Amino acid sequence: MPETAAAATKVEPFRSSIMQIEPQWIDYNGHLNMAYYNVMFDRAIDELWLELGMGPAYKKERHGSTFTAECHVRYLREIHLGDPVRILVWLLEADDKRLHTFEEMRHATEGWLSATSENMSLHMDMTARRVGPFPPDVQERIVAVTKAHSAATRPEGIGRNVAMPSKRA
Repeated sequence: MPETAAAATKVEPFRSSIMQIEPQWIDYNGHLNMAYYNVMFDRAIDELWLELGMGPAYKKERHGSTFTAECHVRYLREIHLGDPVRILVWLLEADDKRLHTFEEMRHATEGWLSATSENMSLHMDMTARRVGPFPPDVQERIVAVTKAHSAATRPEGIGRNVAMPSKRA
């Protein structure tokens, strides 16, 4: 396993670098526009993918990448310009072609939860531009991280769907 993958195999979620909100991402409501939550979640996933050996060099040299197939974001608390952000990522499940992740966006110094994102990513053979299996060495790292993350405390919100609240009698 590459030296960089060691941090991802701890029995805790992967922790992204601390990110800053960019001024142009603030909307007329004075908070982070919904689209940029996805940008920040995606940057955190890119950091984890690097540790798994699936960064830009992987695409260039091995012609593999991932595409997001599904995404469910929950916006729980406003985040504003100047708020430092850290994203925690759990690799929940994986098979030979798919990765199921859950991310939490937290205020990096105060720790409160701003948003969550649950995703299904597909491994792509970029030569054919079709879904294809992970190479054995990458699959081995994915299995190790998934196993480590399965031992970590699971966050609230995994598997939620979009629906109107039920009316109680």
